[in-house]
Amino acid sequence: MTRLFGTDGVRGLANEKLTASLALRLGAAAAVVLTKDRRSHKRRPTAIIGRDPRVSGEMLAAALSAGLASRGVDVLRVGVLPTPGVAFLTDDYGADLGVMISASHNPMPDNGIKFFSAGGHKLPDDVENEIEETMQDLQEQGPTGTSIGRIIEEAPDARSRYLSHLADAMQTDLSGIHVVVDTANGAASAVAPLAYEAAGAQVTPIHNRPDSYNINDNCGSTHIEQIQQAVVEYGADLGLAHDGDADRCLAVDAEGNVVDGDQIMAILAVALNEDNDLRHSTLVATVMSNLGLRLAMEREGIKVIDTKVGDRYVLEELNRGGYDLGGEQSGHVVFSEYATTGDGTLTGLHLMKRMATTGKSLAELADVMTVLPQVLINVPVSDKSIILSNDDVISCRAAAEEELGDAGRVLLRPSGTEEIFRVMVEAADEEQARKVAGRIAAVAAAV
Repeated sequence: MTRLFGTDGVRGLANEKLTASLALRLGAAAAVVLTKDRRSHKRRPTAIIGRDPRVSGEMLAAALSAGLASRGVDVLRVGVLPTPGVAFLTDDYGADLGVMISASHNPMPDNGIKFFSAGGHKLPDDVENEIEETMQDLQEQGPTGTSIGRIIEEAPDARSRYLSHLADAMQTDLSGIHVVVDTANGAASAVAPLAYEAAGAQVTPIHNRPDSYNINDNCGSTHIEQIQQAVVEYGADLGLAHDGDADRCLAVDAEGNVVDGDQIMAILAVALNEDNDLRHSTLVATVMSNLGLRLAMEREGIKVIDTKVGDRYVLEELNRGGYDLGGEQSGHVVFSEYATTGDGTLTGLHLMKRMATTGKSLAELADVMTVLPQVLINVPVSDKSIILSNDDVISCRAAAEEELGDAGRVLLRPSGTEEIFRVMVEAADEEQARKVAGRIAAVAAAV
């Protein structure tokens, strides 16, 4: 059977794959699994539900609420808030679980459901598997009478609690910094500009008028060219681009040059390390992070630990090792002291904090690392599981690594969702990276 959960919750075309009936059963099963160890408490279990503005979120929130309540869980709906806001509120309200309804950077017709356990933590694979199994065996009859859960339609203080949390994590005056923020007509359309203004920045928001249909529509972190143009047009010091659920942040300097997640992590890792706030002088990144990040961190005396691709694996490593900072090239950045997941608004605040405390421009700060050319080729194959062990691929890879030496890198990995084999090559010269990647891709395609 195909696994329901992907790398970040359950996602698909709303009302086709991701239907109201599926959401209802998913909510009921999650209630059983995520509250089974807390049923002995005197109070009824509680769940927090938040969503991004896309139109299908209203339908799915209603279905999830019904599913949870049908298994004796009280539901507190917090409305439109970023994913990290829902994770924070799950902990802040002392809830037993949290649910975020969002398909992140995907287009409007898609949607997704992601769960948080008590404390606002993402679920490990084994717990997601248990929820799927429970869905198959779920009994029609749930609790009755006074044991049915209640649904509170709106938490009036949810937004203010999250904004207070962001302010507490900041503690720096950003007066004099002019920022353009692209909220992708998404979950951060209200809170991100408010958080930046509360810290003292001059804020020019764009794409901050969600109408339930325009989320991620030619805007946000997946359409960075919009904020590149806006920063130059408004003469701002920087731009910050979020995705639909605002767990990502990409930046643009005053000249309109993109500062990606790797560069942001480099800037913030150096800042924390200088203040002795980077535990074990270690940064956690995925294998897809640019070699330039690793070289820069080595120069700064900071160790880099690699994980598999996906912010959930970054989070697991942060928790395992007790580290402070980690993230992905895509702009997911996690400050473990303040958040249990990537928080794009928090990332933007700390990036501007570094500008304010050093008096340097974003371009000057980004010079801490040199981004090496990175070429990625997706190779359709009949059986991705055999490519890495193929003798021809092994020989070709070895020759490539010898050619590149310490100035380059080869990464080969199968896709987690498709019959595709990914070939990634980094080198000091882009043409060399393309040639090397092309040679390996051709060998893999012939297997």
